[in-house]
Parts: sequence; C-alpha cells; structure tokens
Amino acid sequence: MMTIRILLVEDQAIVRQGLKMMIEQDEQLKVVAEAEHGLKAIEMMEKVIVDLILMDIRMPVMNGVEATKKIKERWPDVKILILTTFNDEEYAVQTLKDGASGFLLKTSEPAKLIDAIHSCMKGGMSIHEEVAAKMVPKLLEKPKKERVTVPLTPRELAIVKLVGEGKTNKEIAAELHLSIGTVKNHMTQILNKLGLRDRTQLAIYAIKHEICP
Repeated sequence: MMTIRILLVEDQAIVRQGLKMMIEQDEQLKVVAEAEHGLKAIEMMEKVIVDLILMDIRMPVMNGVEATKKIKERWPDVKILILTTFNDEEYAVQTLKDGASGFLLKTSEPAKLIDAIHSCMKGGMSIHEEVAAKMVPKLLEKPKKERVTVPLTPRELAIVKLVGEGKTNKEIAAELHLSIGTVKNHMTQILNKLGLRDRTQLAIYAIKHEICP
C-alpha cells in the first residue's frame, strides 16, 4: 500500500497539530513535513519528497495563493489542496487557475478531508460545495469575445465535459467505455490542442466555455 506523503502549510501550530492527527487516522497518509508560511513550504519542498500539500491561504511572509503559484511552477506534479476558513471564491478561482487540485473549508468533517486527499491523488478535483456554488458563476463571468469555437472532436468534448464535472480518468473510462490508457492519450491531445497545462486548467476551461452543465 503506497503511503501518501503530505506537507502541512498552516501558520497556527495548534491547527497543524489537529490536522496532522486527523489526517494520520488514515494509515495511507503520512505528514512528512510542516511549514508555517509559503516561503518555508518552498524550503521544505527542496528538502523532502512530497506527494500532496495541504495549504492554508492567509499566512505571514508568503500567503497560500502566491505559494501555490510558485510551487506548481517548480514542482508541477505535486498536488495542492487549499484548506482555509475563508469562504472566498476569489481565492478559490485563483488557486485553481494556478494549478491547485481542490479547495476545502477547515470546517469540513475529517472524513471529507481524507476523501479529498485521495481524490486529488487520483487526479480528481475537490471543491467544497459552498465555494463551488459561489465559484461557478464567477468562472462564467466573461466578456462576449471570449466565446470561441472549441477545436475538439465529439469524443474529446465528452471527456472535457466529464473532467469539468470533477471525474477521474478511471471514472471517465468507465462512463465512455474506454480503457484508461485511451483516456490518458485523449487528455494529452486535448491539453496540447487547447494549450493548457493540466486537468485543473481543463476543468476551468470546461466551465468557462459551458462544455459542462
């Protein structure tokens, strides 16, 4: 069973301690490093191998939005799950655009947090319902000129629609009766055609271009 190595980035030590206890109830999850702000998180990334970062937003020295952007530029494969008390869709939109895999409020139950970590590691997106409800209209706000013809085949559009719904490659493969390998090949083609970096950007693209409901 593969251990998921986690970096906790949160400025309050007592909150870090609580999160660590909560996370490590799942024997697959291991907190391997902690940081009290974004700059320290970058330092820790240079020293420790990490699979996923739990990132607070409001921190001294460097906040979570800036840290997410910098970390994803240098370590594009690491997953980042934003965890905050601020139900603020501006932050959610920005961190997702910069490559975060999800956005949860600290008020989420432990089971939801653990599920979100596993979902992110499988390539899915986790967005807290309250944040998602406020975010979608924000993503749909766009000038008329942004409406473009999407240069994708019907099969590729079907995949983009499911990515926009937060489905993993495995779920997409099952729904479209394809192999996971075929879905991965389609994903590579789609990202290349649209000039996007990863599936999070693709999910945002799907919502902005009204490909998903």
